[in-house]
Amino acid sequence: MKKKQDFFDRVYKLVAKIPKGKVTTYGLIAESCGIKSAARTVGWALNGASSSNLPCHRVVNRFGALTGKVHFGDPKLMEDLLRSEGVRFDEDGCVEMKKHLWIPPKVLSKKANKKK
Repeated sequence: MKKKQDFFDRVYKLVAKIPKGKVTTYGLIAESCGIKSAARTVGWALNGASSSNLPCHRVVNRFGALTGKVHFGDPKLMEDLLRSEGVRFDEDGCVEMKKHLWIPPKVLSKKANKKK
């Protein structure tokens, strides 16, 4: 359980850093937290944080699709929040990733956290 909690804590710290008007992906967060194959686990972590003040709406899938929108109560809320920050969408309803993608720091590991 401790390992899972450490990973979730790293996810939350990273999501808190996503700038307004930018998005990142579940996979990039997982990679930055040290487990490249844990994109779905990032989704579970964010689903558990939906009532927090974290900007979870800024996390999308690798294509820019709003796959987490079902966890916001209103299916349009995630898109509305992103649009209010100036995020633009293509004709398929996906975030324009070339313009809005934020790449997190390479590795947000336990060692990196201890140095701060």
